Amino acid sequence: MYKSIVVMAAVLMGFCHNIQASSVIPRPLTETAVPSGDFVLSPRTVISYDRSLLPQAEYLCGVFAGSTGWDLSLREGHKGHIRLVVDSAAVPSPEGYTLQVTPKAVTITGHDAAGVFYGIQTLLQYLPAEIYGDIRRPGMRWSVPAVTVADAPAHPWRGMMLDAARYYYDKDYVKKFIDMMAMYKLNKLQFHFIDDCGWRLESKKYPRLTEVGAWSGQGAQRKGGFYTHEDIREIVEYAAVRGVEIIPEIEFPAHILSAVVAYPWLSCTGVQHEVPEQHFISRDLLCVGKESSLRFLRDILDETVELFPSRYINIGGDEAVYSRWAECPDCQALMRREGLSKPSDLQGWLTDKVAGWMKQRGRTVVGWEEIIMRGEVSTPVVALIWHNPQDSVVATSAGHQAVLTPASHLYFDFPESSVAGEPQHATWMPPVSLRKAYEMPVNDYSDGSLVLGVQGCIWSDQFIHGTRLQDLPFLNENRSERYVEYFVFPRLLALSELAWTPSLQRSYDDFRSRLGSHFPRLDAKGCNYRVPEPEVSEATGADGRVTFTVTPNVEGADIHYTVDGTYPNFRSAHYTGPVTVDHRSDFMAVNVVAPGHQSLPFMIQPDYSEYADLGTYTVSWRPLTVQTSPAPWKFECTGKITSNGTWQVSFVKQRGEHDLVLKDMRLFKRDGQIARAEQKSSSSFILTVDDFEAGTPFFIEVTAHGDGGNDSAGLVFIKKLD
Repeated sequence: MYKSIVVMAAVLMGFCHNIQASSVIPRPLTETAVPSGDFVLSPRTVISYDRSLLPQAEYLCGVFAGSTGWDLSLREGHKGHIRLVVDSAAVPSPEGYTLQVTPKAVTITGHDAAGVFYGIQTLLQYLPAEIYGDIRRPGMRWSVPAVTVADAPAHPWRGMMLDAARYYYDKDYVKKFIDMMAMYKLNKLQFHFIDDCGWRLESKKYPRLTEVGAWSGQGAQRKGGFYTHEDIREIVEYAAVRGVEIIPEIEFPAHILSAVVAYPWLSCTGVQHEVPEQHFISRDLLCVGKESSLRFLRDILDETVELFPSRYINIGGDEAVYSRWAECPDCQALMRREGLSKPSDLQGWLTDKVAGWMKQRGRTVVGWEEIIMRGEVSTPVVALIWHNPQDSVVATSAGHQAVLTPASHLYFDFPESSVAGEPQHATWMPPVSLRKAYEMPVNDYSDGSLVLGVQGCIWSDQFIHGTRLQDLPFLNENRSERYVEYFVFPRLLALSELAWTPSLQRSYDDFRSRLGSHFPRLDAKGCNYRVPEPEVSEATGADGRVTFTVTPNVEGADIHYTVDGTYPNFRSAHYTGPVTVDHRSDFMAVNVVAPGHQSLPFMIQPDYSEYADLGTYTVSWRPLTVQTSPAPWKFECTGKITSNGTWQVSFVKQRGEHDLVLKDMRLFKRDGQIARAEQKSSSSFILTVDDFEAGTPFFIEVTAHGDGGNDSAGLVFIKKLD
């Protein structure tokens, strides 16, 4: 089916002599400008619709009303100025649509209701950005250029994951998140309800899951929350109008401590715990060897599928440590009965059993890639590949399907850059730039493909590394939501084009040129975002001085700069033309959208290429860091040490009269020591790591002092040896 829209688009492109240079994201398959004038919205505009499309017609009417103040007429049928039509013969690809705009009418024809909704989103992107706002703009001309669009997605799975387990987002914010996904044609929301630190989904049969498991802390420090069945029905209905399928995630066998706190008999030990207030991964698993645990699991899954009409249900399945199962008499007895050789095989046994249950309910199990790599699973499932996109081969070769969501490209809790000033963020992987997310390799979908598409993830564990990110309800702040949006946008737009547009039609430079006009649209939607740094070019003159030229890349933003190496802000000099400085490092510039909303600075980054053979730059020392007598020096190495193995830590002195004397290096995971280093020379150490844990902070502590004084400065690098 998806091939047919590509063929149709190719035919259209053969007759297109004037492709509309619009800023639509994701880029449609074809856009053809028609030189016949604009369609102009007015108070007399009528929206007509097929009977099945009333929700979409009401949605469009509501968007128009917020900014125009006009309550436009709705009319069933095809006699309107804006016509919404379903015709699967005219548009053969699921979720595909055509958009035809003439001075007299707008016609959106979709293969299905989702296709019509996506046609509406493209129509809205042709209108001024203010169309998304809720401030009425009297006297504004709401015009759409005459254009013909034929479009359909390259992949059927275009997803985002929202982690509500580690931080509870209220119902209204979940709706906003769905709105923002739908605006850019994403269609799958993985709703992460369950984790060690919170159970967010009401259960009628097991009420302690939310009475106890949804909350942490005491007194004024108590925080948490959950979604009632009524909340879920409302969210599901809201999402359905917008073409978004809600996929619930009920995590097990690990990441389930919140349930164990509520019902200790679910674990192998029966020990009573508390819901954690700080991030960690509990070793307690669901006791798979007890019939009572399996009955609980089936009850919860049955209750969940009654709430969610999605044909998928996510069971998590990641990061299980099997020491509890190895020690549990019930689990060991199950292994003997089933002929399993090792505790990890129990996870495959459990996954297969659950997949069979869900198949009887008309559902397909989805889970992180561990579900197909821990024991035998005969029932087809969908694996979310989060380690390496190439791991999808493991899934598809076994008859399963795959969705690509690699942490290296699509985990948006990592920062976009390593520039100083990025907010608190996950650090166990390198930054994920906008370009890196956009250019992730992905197989384009075709009939019979077992790779369904791509999915981004926003994890909320940073909220439970402290209180800096928490909302303060008594002050009516929403800092947590703005923090999440800062990390998700604009990378969600890159994800949308990665998921929607065929690879041969994607170009990062083209995408980047269109992106600038979308920031005012995000502003109109009340959505926070990370303002990109200015685009800067430089030229060195015969006198050695450097001239910087800044190119505007955010529509409506001002550029401010400094030439003394200080951090610029909205009160710094306003850029009006090229700036010349004596030294490259003197110049910094920022995009300023509003006094309180600006980019990180463009600045000249240090060049460590001459030290490439020593590995990754980690930290530096300078005279103020150096003590004159032996003292512990502790620095973070999260994201530099990324797996088990042998690692080399090297210290490179750059300047100063005094050498740095080093000894007794140790590696810490959180606050616990996990390795002591072997010193190979006066400036290098070897660490053996055998207890790596993703998502966990790591630190190195070394005893150091300056030999005869503290006039010493240098760099530290870390390299994996095997």
